[in-house]
Amino acid sequence: MTPATLLATGLTTGLAAEKKSAAVTDWAARIGWLVGLALFVALVYWLMREGWKWRGTLQGDLPALPSAPDEPGEARLTMSGRYHGSTTAGQWLDRIVAHGLGTRSRVELTLTDAGLDVVRPGATDFFIPAEALREALLGKGIAGKVLTEGGLLVVTWAHGDRLIDSGFRSDHAAEHTEWVDTLNQMINKTEGAR
Repeated sequence: MTPATLLATGLTTGLAAEKKSAAVTDWAARIGWLVGLALFVALVYWLMREGWKWRGTLQGDLPALPSAPDEPGEARLTMSGRYHGSTTAGQWLDRIVAHGLGTRSRVELTLTDAGLDVVRPGATDFFIPAEALREALLGKGIAGKVLTEGGLLVVTWAHGDRLIDSGFRSDHAAEHTEWVDTLNQMINKTEGAR
């Protein structure tokens, strides 16, 4: 063999020794991790659901929600928007979930002389009688939902032996001020009549 042949043979042998096959994917380990992650997410979801049901059980003393009267009277104001939830009055993180009050949804509000009719497609409708209304104000947060200052219409009302704050957001936020003024005037008249 000539030196050139030895050199060529040595180079190809060295190149062949340096080549390595690509790493093989360990599918069993990947599938194991994905199954473990899916089980963890399912466990967290189940725990959240059980907590929600437990909160509803603790609030079982809340009486059934009133329904709108057959003849509520002429509408003073109407509003469409979102219902963001109800809490114990003054405690914006103490969500009330009993009777579907914790379910966020679209809402159609109608204020009449009889009270406030809350119609929620896909959730339980309820009615707040005029004598149960206590206060209306502009807020910025309720039950974990935080908005800009004045971005939420908060209506305080009595139900059973509890005071409840319910949060609504209109599709047109400029309506909130008119709602607060009208509701508070109505509450003052009702209190004056008692």
